[in-house]
Amino acid sequence: MRDVTHDVPALHRRSFLKYTGALGAAAAVSASLSACSSGPESTNETGGGGGRDRTLTAVIGYGNDGSWDPTQTASAFCMAANNHIYEGLLDTDPISREPYAALATQVPADPNATTWKFTLRAGAKFHDGKPVTADDVVFVFDRILDPKTQTLAKGFFASWLKEVRKVDAQNVELVLKFPFPDGLSRLTLAKIMPKHVFSQPGAWDDAIKGKAIGSGPYRQTAHHPKSNTTFEAFADYNGPRKAAFKKMNWLTIVDAAPRVARISGASAGAVIADNIPYANIQQLESGGLTVAGGAGMNNLFLMFNTRHKPFDDVRVRQALHYAIDTGKMIEVALKGHGKASSSFLNEANPSYRRAKNVYDHDPDKAKALLKEAGVSGLEIEILAVNVSWIVDCLPTIKASWDAIGVGTTLSPQETTAVFTKMDQKQDYQVVAAASNPNQFGLDADLIMHYNYGPENLWMQYTRWADDSVARALFKDMDRATREPDAEKKKTMVQDYIDIVAEQAVLYPVVHNELMTAWNPKQLSGIRAQPYPGINLLQAKWA
Repeated sequence: MRDVTHDVPALHRRSFLKYTGALGAAAAVSASLSACSSGPESTNETGGGGGRDRTLTAVIGYGNDGSWDPTQTASAFCMAANNHIYEGLLDTDPISREPYAALATQVPADPNATTWKFTLRAGAKFHDGKPVTADDVVFVFDRILDPKTQTLAKGFFASWLKEVRKVDAQNVELVLKFPFPDGLSRLTLAKIMPKHVFSQPGAWDDAIKGKAIGSGPYRQTAHHPKSNTTFEAFADYNGPRKAAFKKMNWLTIVDAAPRVARISGASAGAVIADNIPYANIQQLESGGLTVAGGAGMNNLFLMFNTRHKPFDDVRVRQALHYAIDTGKMIEVALKGHGKASSSFLNEANPSYRRAKNVYDHDPDKAKALLKEAGVSGLEIEILAVNVSWIVDCLPTIKASWDAIGVGTTLSPQETTAVFTKMDQKQDYQVVAAASNPNQFGLDADLIMHYNYGPENLWMQYTRWADDSVARALFKDMDRATREPDAEKKKTMVQDYIDIVAEQAVLYPVVHNELMTAWNPKQLSGIRAQPYPGINLLQAKWA
């Protein structure tokens, strides 16, 4: 998974950077969104009345104007919506991430096989009424694996998947380069799209803009960028997770105050909302709502420009991590809903092991490392995304660095502005942003390759890929990908994460919880997920 998005055409790349769930807890924050977040009157259904046929109104704290192309998107809103519109051959449980048969009739019995055979579900149809066939499956995987087409999904498949073959109209074979059991859960990232629609000229651009036609339990009925997207149950869906709601209206409200207001009080216009600020939890609970968190990979990370001295010196990068009072950050900014990073992975990850370098708050060690590196009088401007919880954390970083004699200036900006500068290769010192690769999956190979690799977008930003330590790291990562023994692979991953921790080029400071609120008198079957968005495939009216 070495090739992620570095060669993605500019439009796609900007969409990725602006709207990705992997940047600012999958958010681009724009003050203009709150002004138009209510949506056009014709689609702004509040869910009142109508019994079980009433519209479910949800509030999503991320933009709906990112790329909707399933092969390309990292947008929190769009990925969550696509999970209701599209199906993979296999999909995964939103919490355990265990694969289950979706468009395919069963999960392969042998995860270690190098050929997986799938039979498509009889009678499966796309939302335009056309049948789903093996040609549609091959069409999507051919796009993902095409060396001339750079997509985000390629990074999840190209390292281990050789080709996808049509056997007949209802059967396909996936041919692997080597045994790769983790690939089964990754199949949910290859949403099957109708070839007769998306092979047309300009269709992929339409997909980016919001055109969505799948075979899932809900079909998209209207899409208003920066406002709302509506859905209705697909009558011909015959798969395993049928629609429980006749209609849904998902509002995009990025600003916290209007988002909380929409789900609050007796006249609440929505029954579920994600991205709940910690400061509002008690208020919402006292109003009768359930508020639950999911602890996962969501993190604040620091990214250093290793071509800008003195950040080429590992001792300086380590010093700045040791200096941060993470305990204070968790208490003040995160209201206790976080943990100081003790590995690149969060503690609940199946491959977690405490790293050899853990950056506990140690200002004396930070000062000693700076002195050892011959650095004094350092002044830093932190270029940061203005995602609300990140902004809340920044004063602690400033106070911590000021305390060790590093003059610190905070420069929070819209996510688009920050990463446009990165894209244009502008100079910078340190970036503070958020990441949550859990929206793609739990396996450590995916998570680490998403962030590190010789052709990786993030490594271009850090200017570190040509470093001798980096080159050795990337070789270790590739060897781990190909290791057939699960326990050996886990150890190999943990060992190279120790190198990532030691180098601290792009590394998390804290992992935090993402909070979801819903009305338990109206909804049941809701499970708070540890990554942005919502999943209503097992929910129903209470």
